[in-house]
Amino acid sequence: MRLPLLALLAKEPAHGYELKQALEQIFGSAYPSPNIGQIYVTLGRLEKDGLVRGVDVEQSNRPNKKVYYCTAAGREALDEWVESPSEGPRVRDEFFMKLVLAPMTGMADRMALINRQRRHYLAIMRDLVELAERTDQDNRAAHLLIEGAMLHLQADLDWLERCQEELA
Repeated sequence: MRLPLLALLAKEPAHGYELKQALEQIFGSAYPSPNIGQIYVTLGRLEKDGLVRGVDVEQSNRPNKKVYYCTAAGREALDEWVESPSEGPRVRDEFFMKLVLAPMTGMADRMALINRQRRHYLAIMRDLVELAERTDQDNRAAHLLIEGAMLHLQADLDWLERCQEELA
């Protein structure tokens, strides 16, 4: 949550509710809507770390609000984030650990584990298809996020088939 909020603040100063609305507008329902409390806690930490600066703004008919600005240190952190590659494939896969270790203990059958995981992935895929159908067609970012999740999920389903061929 830190770096996406920082990226939005690098674009323009904002208060917490504006940041929440911006995330919802950009990603639509494809990305879980952040809790406003989580946003304000994160902004407080960013401010403590010197990555943003908060300024109290008086409002005549409403309570004062705090507007946050990205600092030079915040821009440096964003540059590092943008320039560094994101995490690659996961080697320490929790399901694979279960698949290998649980049968050794006699606690589970490999085929039962594979089938349970496959049903879980297929349910998630159905949810993603429904989410794509409900998402505004003009929101390309949301559709790309959903499509990426579906492609990763399809790769996981293909990998399950491979595990079944090799281990079951």
